[in-house]
Amino acid sequence: MPAASAGPAAPAAPDHRRLGRELGLFDTDPLIGSGLPYWLPDGAVVRQSLEDFVRALERRAGYRHVYSPVLGKRELYELSGHWAHYREDMFPPLEMGGDEQLVLRPSLCPHHAVLFRSRSRSYRELPLRMAELGDMYRSERSGVLGGLTRVRAIRLNDAHVFCTPEQAAAEVRGALELIAAAYRAMGVVPSRYRLSLPGPGGKYAARPELWERATAILVRVLAELGLPYEEGVGEAAFYGPKIDVQVLDAAGRESTLSTVQVDFHQPERFDLHYAGPDGARHRPVMVHRSVVGSVERAVAHLIERHRGAFPAWLAPVQLAVLPLGAEQAEAAGALASRCLELDLRAEVLGAERGSLGARVRAARLVPYQVVLGPREAAGGSLALRLRDGRRLGPAPAGEVLARIAGRVRSHAVELW
Repeated sequence: MPAASAGPAAPAAPDHRRLGRELGLFDTDPLIGSGLPYWLPDGAVVRQSLEDFVRALERRAGYRHVYSPVLGKRELYELSGHWAHYREDMFPPLEMGGDEQLVLRPSLCPHHAVLFRSRSRSYRELPLRMAELGDMYRSERSGVLGGLTRVRAIRLNDAHVFCTPEQAAAEVRGALELIAAAYRAMGVVPSRYRLSLPGPGGKYAARPELWERATAILVRVLAELGLPYEEGVGEAAFYGPKIDVQVLDAAGRESTLSTVQVDFHQPERFDLHYAGPDGARHRPVMVHRSVVGSVERAVAHLIERHRGAFPAWLAPVQLAVLPLGAEQAEAAGALASRCLELDLRAEVLGAERGSLGARVRAARLVPYQVVLGPREAAGGSLALRLRDGRRLGPAPAGEVLARIAGRVRSHAVELW
């Protein structure tokens, strides 16, 4: 008796590395080096749109943006504790002559601590929310590198809130609410919240009482927000516990996308202080938080989650204009120019690109399509096709474009 057929194989889970190449988003080259992807024009649009969104979200939440160097003296990281606890993951120092050694930074927090202490601070300035989309570098081994999820040059959406101990819980809560708002706009669903705690071994800063205070703040906020969580022993940063927001990739693998950390350690190391209402010096608390974490990992997750069919505000091309023939080419170009005035990304797919059916299929991942025939070109109306298959009746072009621009500005996941 012949063996029973096993049936059709299940479709492979989407892989951001394959999709990134197929969609022309990013790639790598051995001449540039492992773990150092480059971004092609469409991928650069996705990345820049995500970064612009995060900056605007942070500004509305009271954050001030800064820039700091990607290099620092070795003494900076000795002071912060990174050199003692983290140097295996850091690139070797650059010898500058004499006793000076510069290090590619593995983290932004030491720089921000120095920025805080650059002048005297008063309690009236707190909480001081300092944000940066900054580059940092990790000396990852070749065997663990892959696509955008494990890279050596990282663009980090990072921020540090310097606040009084009494303000720390509210700042943690605000950070988690900011993360939730970003996830709604990106169409991302967290798989779980993890309370990352220290484990056995010497990679953690001392002072158990500070760990207990920091952990108590995080647990309190998780309870207030009604967020169930699991403890992750051994997953804490070396300077403090953290809340990790976990996501699942298409293959069911879990990774950390966003974090919120409470740190009493580095303010002590850097001797940070502010003048309190009593005129005395007081030590601030440092709340580390990242809304989307590394931009590379966030984009990798978005590629796999949406399989290239990004929310309209992230899409490399937001509106595809398809003239029926050469006679409508001028009207199509004029429509694309109107889109530019509204800050919409439009592309004309002319008749030289093949049949109308072929062009519609080529633009299948574009959120909005319009076909321009003689009637539409002459009458100024548009009959919109949505990526999800819906077709809308003709409406004045101005109304249609204004509606699309409104959906993009509001960072809506729904197309209409």
